[in-house]
Amino acid sequence: MDYQSFLIIILVIIFTIGALAFKRWAYNEKRKQRRDYYREYLQSDDWKRKRYVVLKRDNWTCVYCGARATQVHHKRYAKRNIGREPIKWLVSVCKDCHNSHHH
Repeated sequence: MDYQSFLIIILVIIFTIGALAFKRWAYNEKRKQRRDYYREYLQSDDWKRKRYVVLKRDNWTCVYCGARATQVHHKRYAKRNIGREPIKWLVSVCKDCHNSHHH
């Protein structure tokens, strides 16, 4: 193998590693933006109203175990629907059941 071919191979490897690193960085940045937007949404008046409607609909009862519900769980997520999720995607849950669904 001559010197020029060796350099080309090294450059291709470096470019590939850089591209993969950039792709991972971009993915993590979008993920952080979605997380921050979701956390902000959970503090909004819109979410508080929707949460109340769901808890009232389910009579403040956990749909999984029947205990007193204090939280609302998204049965389904859609990246583009945060804040516009239909009520049917939400259920009332107790803290223990909510934790068990997320861990």
